[in-house]
Amino acid sequence: MTTGSFLTEMLMLYSIALLGFTARKTAVLNENTNEVLTQLILYITLPSLILFSLDIPFSISILKEFLWLISMSAYIMLLSCLLAGLMRRRAQLPSKQKHVYESLIIFGNQGFIGYAVCFILFQEQGIIYLTIFNLWYLLLIWSYGIYLFTKTNKGINWKHVFLNPGILSTLLGLVVLFSPLSWPSAISETLQEIGKMTIPLSMILIGSLMANIQINVFPAMVRNSYLWKSVAVRLVIIPSLLFPFITMPVPDVLLIIAILVSGMPSAPTISLYSQKFGADTSFATSGVLLTTLLCIFTIPLIYFVLTCILTLI
Repeated sequence: MTTGSFLTEMLMLYSIALLGFTARKTAVLNENTNEVLTQLILYITLPSLILFSLDIPFSISILKEFLWLISMSAYIMLLSCLLAGLMRRRAQLPSKQKHVYESLIIFGNQGFIGYAVCFILFQEQGIIYLTIFNLWYLLLIWSYGIYLFTKTNKGINWKHVFLNPGILSTLLGLVVLFSPLSWPSAISETLQEIGKMTIPLSMILIGSLMANIQINVFPAMVRNSYLWKSVAVRLVIIPSLLFPFITMPVPDVLLIIAILVSGMPSAPTISLYSQKFGADTSFATSGVLLTTLLCIFTIPLIYFVLTCILTLI
């Protein structure tokens, strides 16, 4: 896909988000919308999309690709945690903002915008690869993500870490992939139709989440240098840390997915954690909003640079 076509697809995604924003602002969608859409996506449409996408014939080449994805994911999550921890220790921030700042850097919106971007680029193949790439991410955001806010293991529900819909659907999908089993056509078609709803619903949810942000946070957000630092690291520096893999025998499609997804905007989950554990919710929401707005420029830019490099090699 050319950069121009990719940018057009990104604008289409954000048009859907704008629809969600408008519907929430005009009260077409009520105050329960975000919770309902989140549950619908996480428990029904996204697991269906994962289960349908992983119903493919197994081969040794797929196993090698999965090992590359798992390796790149572990590498980037480790570097993200180390870099964010260093930046948090050096930051002159109030205690209620320090770990929010760290989380904004580590955890991107890989579950909603990430799946949307991979789907417009590579269709179901992109969903397969992102599902594997997200394994470490899912484990960390449900464990280390909560630990950052509580600084104790007491706040972590290990059942949610290992038995959440993303992990369970991935494990079930892998069973189907690595076995001679396959979904009956009726079930496969049902999973496909339900799964297709994930992308538009995810973008409507993003727009609805943005509509909940109060306009009075913008002045403080624009003046906060730490928010801009988190934006630069989350959207540009972290994905660039994967560029050394270009020199390795990694298939291009895996590189594109890993690098683009590593540059996703900060996850809305951080705002939820902030509210739940008594951190600075306004600071968290501002970081999520700023990265979400700016990623419409950074994601196509990274894609353009990456495709140019891959073309030259």
